[in-house]
Amino acid sequence: MNWDETGPDTDERLDERLVRADADGEDTAVEAALRPKDLDEFVGQEKVREQLDLVLKAARARGATADHVLLSGAPGLGKTTLSMIIAAEMGAPIRITSGPAIQHAGDLAAILSSLQEGEVLFLDEIHRMSRPAEEMLYMAMEDFRVDVIVGKGPGATAIPLELPPFTLVGATTRAGLLPPPLRDRFGFTGHMEFYTPVELERVIHRSARLLDVETDADGAAEIAGRSRGTPRIANRLLRRVRDYAQVKADGRIDRPVAAAALGVYEVDARGLDRLDRAVLEALLKLFGGGPVGLSTLAVAVGEERETVEEVAEPFLVREGLLARTPRGRIATPAAWAHLGLVPPQHGGKGQQGLFGA
Repeated sequence: MNWDETGPDTDERLDERLVRADADGEDTAVEAALRPKDLDEFVGQEKVREQLDLVLKAARARGATADHVLLSGAPGLGKTTLSMIIAAEMGAPIRITSGPAIQHAGDLAAILSSLQEGEVLFLDEIHRMSRPAEEMLYMAMEDFRVDVIVGKGPGATAIPLELPPFTLVGATTRAGLLPPPLRDRFGFTGHMEFYTPVELERVIHRSARLLDVETDADGAAEIAGRSRGTPRIANRLLRRVRDYAQVKADGRIDRPVAAAALGVYEVDARGLDRLDRAVLEALLKLFGGGPVGLSTLAVAVGEERETVEEVAEPFLVREGLLARTPRGRIATPAAWAHLGLVPPQHGGKGQQGLFGA
């Protein structure tokens, strides 16, 4: 199935793509079809959209390539979508790659040398690019030139290779890991914030219309409240609630249907999923609320340390259910209340000598 068709999407064409994707069970393709196509259609991120709109309009007025753009923020907030919108607004093709895929300077040189003038290069997870490739990128961004090294040792020769003007759109979830020389070469930096429930409701209503599923205001609010402030999660939950509504209800999503469906998929009223609850339950029931080291906590829930640290922990901290301390992770009073448990009288302090950070 080819999703790289060019030209604007008519309503009929978009509907056809959604039906085809759904029929084949291709959630990724459905998600791509739900992406906004321009800044006016993009929901949320008001400040970033306003600033980016000025950058792109000014570039078009000058007849120039847009400045390089760095987008930072948590996964699922729309960084990839904005990169595609930048290309669409500039009337330019887009090339998509990622930092982990570029492990050698030669990999980057091959991509850069094949770019067309004005093309947008989207580099996801830019903070995970190798150091040699990163250093090559400095010159490419600033001077639109790279030096290709031919040969080895004392006989090695640097051959300069001129590049056509292009726009680099870098995306990162860890902006602090980018070295200052790289950050400074971006003409515009936008930080993506988590969405409010009201904004997520707008996302859900738009996606429901495109998916041709009837959703009332209460049903959209129920889904939005469990979406962790993230449009990608909101759209995923909407698709699962739609499945439930088609099988168990009359196909219409209201609050009771949404709540029942999300209960089946183990997403509770605050958006915690199975892993989140497992982490909290282990912390409270096995370790008395902590403090407990991250590695010990990961073993207790049968997950890798990195999974707990990067997937569950950020949301639990943001929700005020878990706190990081020098001695380890501890549960907050809100965590005990959320799981309906009563904290021990010692407040978890009796465990401090056993479970360090």
